[in-house]
Amino acid sequence: MTRLASNSTSLSLPGADDIHRRELSNGIVILVRSNFNSPSVVVNGYLLAGSLLEQDEKLGLADFTADALLRGTEQYTYHEIYDRLETEGANLHINGGIHTTGFGSNALAEDLGLLLDLLAEALRRPTFPAEQVELLRARMLTSLAIRAQDTREMASLTFDQITYPGHPYSRPHDGFPETVQAITRDDLVEFHQMHYGPRGMVISVVGAVEADEVIPRVESLLGDWENPIQKLPPGLPPNPDPAEPLRRKIEIPGKFQTDLMVGVIGPERRADDFVPAALGNNILGVFGMMGRIGESVREEAGLAYYAYSHLSGGMGPGAWYVSAGVDPGNVDKALDLIRQEINRFSTEAVTEDELADSQSNFIGRLPLSLESNTGMASAILNLERYDLGLDYYRSYQDIVREVSVEDILASAQRYWAEGRLAVGIAGS
Repeated sequence: MTRLASNSTSLSLPGADDIHRRELSNGIVILVRSNFNSPSVVVNGYLLAGSLLEQDEKLGLADFTADALLRGTEQYTYHEIYDRLETEGANLHINGGIHTTGFGSNALAEDLGLLLDLLAEALRRPTFPAEQVELLRARMLTSLAIRAQDTREMASLTFDQITYPGHPYSRPHDGFPETVQAITRDDLVEFHQMHYGPRGMVISVVGAVEADEVIPRVESLLGDWENPIQKLPPGLPPNPDPAEPLRRKIEIPGKFQTDLMVGVIGPERRADDFVPAALGNNILGVFGMMGRIGESVREEAGLAYYAYSHLSGGMGPGAWYVSAGVDPGNVDKALDLIRQEINRFSTEAVTEDELADSQSNFIGRLPLSLESNTGMASAILNLERYDLGLDYYRSYQDIVREVSVEDILASAQRYWAEGRLAVGIAGS
């Protein structure tokens, strides 16, 4: 039963008293938070079936499998699935990633049953129709052809290859044309049989629904799911040293913009110094007009169309990098300025004013990110993904305020080694 009512507490920060967590006997974790200020419901989640489980010759297999799940099941054809979703104004998508295959959906709360039914059917009983598999393959190959001409995408791919040599993070999760061509329908069936199952699966549900309505529905559809041969992803190998040479360029003729990425391996989300690193990154190249990097390279020197920094740590040690799009004739000048800013960031403490501004920005934008059901569903999903605890957001302000300029400098010095910067460049 659903209801719509005004409830001011639904806009407060989530915590252990209003996030309902239930682990089913087969290992599936369900997280539910009610919000009766909106008539909608969002269902997000993931399974541990990402590209870490692929062989080099079949890169793109996890992504391909995820894309094919909604192309036909034992109960519904592809057109029946999307007709049902369109009729109710709902949507459902499933996408492969490095560590996980993720899913997301939304609809009116009264259509929660539809979302859960289609999700369970796609995850448990896909049929991988041959015609749909070939249509997906053509779409993936088209996407890869577009990627090959995209200077930003190719700079990122090149950067990953030299930053993570011999490591799973060096491989694009969407594969290469030759690896996608090599994937057969039987490969999709086998990947699904071997790696899709309840262990490690998490579902987050937020909206105008009660936990005692959601949990029995999920349990009725997925509670009896078992896969005794389910193989979970292997652990990540140790962080590699960047490959030599540390600068590599991919030539893409005829481009009026060259894109570059400069960076290092950063912390994973669970690392003790992730929050200091994130606050520091905000100062380096995010806050305001893209931080110090944007101010120096774009605003003052006029050398870049865009320039910013990004900290991508998640379930593993993602890259911490600076990205910029420049005129081909300004690559070396832009790189010199970026290196100067990185050197200053990793040798001199940020100012107290910069830290205070960044802390206020982090604290102020948290409630905004939780205003929508989609934002809330993603946020509480991350509590489980990164073992943060259900009361993490209630403690978030204190966690952020406790970070000092010395903490930020220590994290910068730990990760940014000037002599080991990897540089990926793509363009003409």
